[in-house]
Amino acid sequence: MSVSGNDLLSLRNKTILVAGGTRGIGQAISLRFARAGAKVIASYLRNQQPAEDLRTIAAEEGLAISLCRADLTSEKGLEQLDLSLGESGPHLSGLVYCAATGIHRPIDELNDRHFDWTFNLNVRAFFKLIKLTKARFSAGSSIVAVSSWGATRVLPNYSLVGSSKGALESLARHFAAELAPSGIRVNILTAGAVLTDAWKVIPNSEARIAETIRRTPAGRLVTAEEVAYGAQFLCSDAASGIVGHTLVLDGGMGIMA
Repeated sequence: MSVSGNDLLSLRNKTILVAGGTRGIGQAISLRFARAGAKVIASYLRNQQPAEDLRTIAAEEGLAISLCRADLTSEKGLEQLDLSLGESGPHLSGLVYCAATGIHRPIDELNDRHFDWTFNLNVRAFFKLIKLTKARFSAGSSIVAVSSWGATRVLPNYSLVGSSKGALESLARHFAAELAPSGIRVNILTAGAVLTDAWKVIPNSEARIAETIRRTPAGRLVTAEEVAYGAQFLCSDAASGIVGHTLVLDGGMGIMA
C-alpha cells in the first residue's frame, strides 16, 4: 500500500528535542513540529518571556510542547536536560540544534573570552549534546544542525560566529558519516537572513537587511516559518534518503555573483 506525501511529512508519534527552541527560528520550529503532530521538548537558557509565550501558545492550541531551562555549555546544564528526559525515556526521534550565540565585532575588538563564549555554545555544546543523547536515538531518527551564511561566506563583524558555524557544519558532516550505519541521519539547515531579535545586536543592521533584500532574487527575506518547514522536511520520513546534506533557505541569494 502506498504512503501519501502528507503522511511522510507528518511528525506524528515522534519526540523531538529542539535546542534553543523558544526564540526566533527555534520557536518557529518548535511550533511547526508540534502542529505536525510531534511531542516537542524545547530547551532554552535565558529570556524567560519568549519561553512563557511559547508555553501560552502551546496551551491555547493544545500542542505537546514542554520546556526545559538548561545551560548547554555546562555539565550541570546538560545533566539537567538529561534528567528532564528521564532515565528510561523518552526515545528521541529527532534533535534540532538551534542554540547559538555570538559577538559581532571586528578582530581588534575580540578576545579569548569572546571566542570561548561563542564556540562553547555553537560547537562544543552540540558535540556534548549528541554524546549525551545518542543512546536515545534509533534507526529512522534525524539530527539537524541549524547554520548560517557565515559558515561559508565572509560577512562584516562575523568572524567568530561564522567560523563557529563552519565548525558546526564540519562536525555535523562527520557525525552524518559515522551515525548513518545506525540509521541516524544528520543534516545541516542553513538559513539566509531571517528577521529575528538577533539582528538587534548586529551593527548597521537596517542597511544590511536592505542590501540583502536588494540582492535576493525572491525580493524579500525568508521567514522563520519557512525555515521551520525545511526542518520539518529533514526530520520527516520524506527525507529518509538524505544524509550529510546542507539544505539552504535563502530566497536565492546564494546563487548570485
